[in-house]
Formats: sequence, C-alpha cells, structure tokens
Amino acid sequence: MVYYAIMKAVEIINLKVGYVDGSIREMVVWKLPRPSIDRPHGFKYRFHYEHQSGTTWIRYDNERGKGDHRHVGKKEEPYLFRNIEKLVADFMADVKHIRSKKP
Repeated sequence: MVYYAIMKAVEIINLKVGYVDGSIREMVVWKLPRPSIDRPHGFKYRFHYEHQSGTTWIRYDNERGKGDHRHVGKKEEPYLFRNIEKLVADFMADVKHIRSKKP
C-alpha cells in the first residue's frame, strides 16, 4: 500500500494593523505546496491598505488567473515579484508614500 502526503499551503505572514486615523494595513502570505502557472514562485499573497471609509488605496495580490499585480486606487497594473522581502518593501514604501500625502 502506498500513502501520499497531502501538503497544504502554510501561512507565513498574517498581520493586520489599524492606524489611529482609521485606515487599515493587512499583509497575508502563504507558502504553497508547489508552484503553479499563476504563482511560479510558490507564494500566494494579499497585501491591502485602505482608508477608514473602506476605500482601497493600494493592494498587491496574485489571484488565480491574473498572476502578480497591484491595484493603485482603481488602476490595476502588473507587479514583478522577486521575493517576499522585496514585496514587503515595495508595499510598505507605497503605504508610506500614501500616508505622507494625507492631511
């Protein structure tokens, strides 16, 4: 008899921060059991920063069928994924930039 291990995605980052002004930053990353066409690097992620009203200001994700991309307001554009450290740095730089423009 042969047994096969069923591997599942492993959550490696799950962080949600609420700011005093009511805006929210959320970062979630899973390490997948194997790469896929949409996620050749083997990670699934969702990084999100929103205004207190619920309006998305910036979001990075790689939903199935779209691959790596980011949303800036209502605009969507491809994102070149290099590694998790660069993803976090790019997202945090965008959040810092947005927050610096707020009154």
